[in-house]
Amino acid sequence: MLFNTGGSPGGAPLVSQDTTLRGIMSETILALDGVSKTFNGKPAVRDVSFSVERGQITGFLGPNGAGKTTSLRMSLGILTPDRGTVSLFGGPPRPAALDRVGFLPEERGIYRKMKVIDVIVFFARLKGVAPAEARRRGLQMLEEFGLAEVAESKVKTLSKGMAQKVQIISTLVHEPEFIILDEPFSGLDPVNQNALEQVVRRQAEAGRTVLFSTHVMEHAERLCDKIVLIAKGRKAFDGTVAEALGQVPRRVTLEIVSDHDLSRVLAGKGEVHRETRGEHEVWIVDLGPGVDAQDILKACVDADVKLTRFEPVRAHLHDAFVHLVGREAAAPEAETV
Repeated sequence: MLFNTGGSPGGAPLVSQDTTLRGIMSETILALDGVSKTFNGKPAVRDVSFSVERGQITGFLGPNGAGKTTSLRMSLGILTPDRGTVSLFGGPPRPAALDRVGFLPEERGIYRKMKVIDVIVFFARLKGVAPAEARRRGLQMLEEFGLAEVAESKVKTLSKGMAQKVQIISTLVHEPEFIILDEPFSGLDPVNQNALEQVVRRQAEAGRTVLFSTHVMEHAERLCDKIVLIAKGRKAFDGTVAEALGQVPRRVTLEIVSDHDLSRVLAGKGEVHRETRGEHEVWIVDLGPGVDAQDILKACVDADVKLTRFEPVRAHLHDAFVHLVGREAAAPEAETV
């Protein structure tokens, strides 16, 4: 079963197209300013500051144990910072503000003995949706998510992936302005991970603001307007995906059949080193400032270097993360909170 991201058979959209959320000038929805949190003498978050603007998809990225979940819990007032301040919709995270938020926690938890539709209605009612409207929305979203036939089934009969979709519906059913998803792709197969990406995009297209945490950089690279990288409790980067990728040295991989020393041929064009990969020796060139791949190719041709491989390497967000924080900091720690 897949998410149906194209709407119901009758043409109803997955999310209501609330035009009041469109065309609004930039507004800070969430701001953390110098927040820190320690548990049993161990710092979990250290002087972290970042903001989320209305209408953005923001990725909060880092390995397991980096402090992402603790930061999100402080954002919602579940935890109180030891130092620093949190602003949600312009003030402290009070109940009135939280009614405008949809939160999917990392620790999934829906009532296994309840019927699926009853779970969704229950969560909608907690956010102030009238009973009849909650049931109407719940049934519509189950249809759109390909789960209409399990509406009257008990949660305990569902597969793990189906139960996670029910929890995602429960997060979105009250049509929140601000959606916070903590590791939302965990537990979904690749097809449904892709479908959830489409759900996130549709929420943003409807004018909603999305913040999601993940340790899988590929999702953020495809989805985000902005990313915040965190490692060992500290912020390592805050900006766009393009800006993060711009931090990574541009690289070319070469294989040759001649006996040239490319460190001499390419002197002054970047950092050159040789690696052995199986039976092959390859040369890696991290391009220097103002040097591009064509400059490397021209230098090799001019020196009569016989190339069997010339491959400019496209950087990915994982490369940027490792470059910004180092391999040791990028490695996951034991999860605490």
